[in-house]
Parts: sequence; C-alpha cells; structure tokens
Amino acid sequence: MDIRKPNDLELKKVISLSPQAVFDGTLGEVEPTKEKIDQLVKPLLEKGSYYLIAKENDKLIGWILIGASKDQFTDRMNGFIYELFVIEEFRGNGISKMLMRAGIDHLKQDGYSEIRLSAFAGNQAIKLYEKLGFSIRTVTMSLQL
Repeated sequence: MDIRKPNDLELKKVISLSPQAVFDGTLGEVEPTKEKIDQLVKPLLEKGSYYLIAKENDKLIGWILIGASKDQFTDRMNGFIYELFVIEEFRGNGISKMLMRAGIDHLKQDGYSEIRLSAFAGNQAIKLYEKLGFSIRTVTMSLQL
C-alpha cells in the first residue's frame, strides 16, 4: 500500500467521494451535496490543508485530510485532521490506522506540537483515535427542540 499526496485526477476522485465520507462520519445525520463539499474543502485546500491518499494496486482505498486550525481561545495554530475515510470494501484492514499515523507524521513535520480532530459521538473511529493517544478535550452538546 502506498500513502502519499494525490495528483490532480486523484484529488478530483477524493472530492467526488467526500459526500459519502461526511455521511458515514456523521453516522448518517448529514448528507452533503457536492456543492457543500466544495464550500467546505476548497477553502481548506487554499489555506494549505492537503489530502494523503492510500492506494493499493492503483486503486484508491482511503484518505485523510489534514491541515491547520486556530484555537478559538488562544489563537494558537494546531494541526487538525479534518477527514478520515476508508472505502467500505477495504475497512477492517488497519488502513485507518496507517492513514492516521501518516497524517500525524506529516503534521509533526509541518511543525505542529498538537493535533486535534472532531468526531460525532458514537463514531467507531473514536476507539482508534484513543488508541493513538487522542483524548477528549471538549464536548459539544445538543438539545433537539
């Protein structure tokens, strides 16, 4: 398996599949349009965020979107993992862990001393994040009216 930055064609493929990644990551609560993905992702890419893709036998199997985020209280810049996704047929093979480790390594090389991410409560990936050393820092709560 190869983990690296995508070329332009691969980037288009990732962005075209991102609605499914957001749908899965939000446990089916959010079903974004391609236009909404463009609204979310383009500004991140323009500000220096980037994807790392996992490919095997020339087939895209997953990706991670990493970049920077400013702490709202301290204005300190931190590394941030915006998206992690493995195509369903390839899940259960440790690919998420490999993508996370590659993303962490890249963010460390980019000079960040802290990395953050957000996940929906109940997302199975939280177990992986905890195994990799992430801990809960804030909790967002919701009240349905």
